Amino acid sequence: MQSVKMPAFSIIGISIRTTNENNQATTDIAGLWQKFLSESLVNEIPNKVDKTIYSLYTDYDSDHTKPYTAILGCKVSDVTNIPEGMVSKSFTESNYVKTSAKGDIMQGLIVNHWSKIFDMDIDRSFQVDFEVFDEKAQNPNDAEVDFYVGVKNNSND
Repeated sequence: MQSVKMPAFSIIGISIRTTNENNQATTDIAGLWQKFLSESLVNEIPNKVDKTIYSLYTDYDSDHTKPYTAILGCKVSDVTNIPEGMVSKSFTESNYVKTSAKGDIMQGLIVNHWSKIFDMDIDRSFQVDFEVFDEKAQNPNDAEVDFYVGVKNNSND
C-alpha cells in the first residue's frame, strides 16, 4: 500500500448507476466492459491523454455498501466535446492509497482485490476510486492492475 497525491483530472466514458448489494455491481460493470470493448468506445473518446482505460467509481450515496456510479473511460485533456451516450466527470487533486493486484482478470482478480480493500483500515473519502488498465493489463490472463482508493485529505473532510 502506497500513499499518493493525484493531480486533478477529467474522464470521458460510459457509466452506470449500480450497487454492491447482491453482487449487482459485478454484473453491471461486466456489462459496461462488454459494451465498451465490443463497440470499441475507446476509439470514440476525444482528447485522450493516452490509451489507458480507467474503471472509476464515484457519486457514492454513502459508502461502498450503497449505490454509486461506475464510469469506464479515459483521461482527457478537454471535456467540451462529449460524444452522445457518454459522460464526463472532473476531479480535483486528491490523496489516494494505491495497491496493485496481479493475475487473471477473468478469474475474479478485480472483485477479489476490492474485497481485500473493503477489509483494509483505510480512511476512505468515498469521492472517487478507480482502477488503471494500462500496458501492464493488456494480457487479461496475466494482468497487473493498479487500484487507487480515495482517502480523506485531512481531519475536516
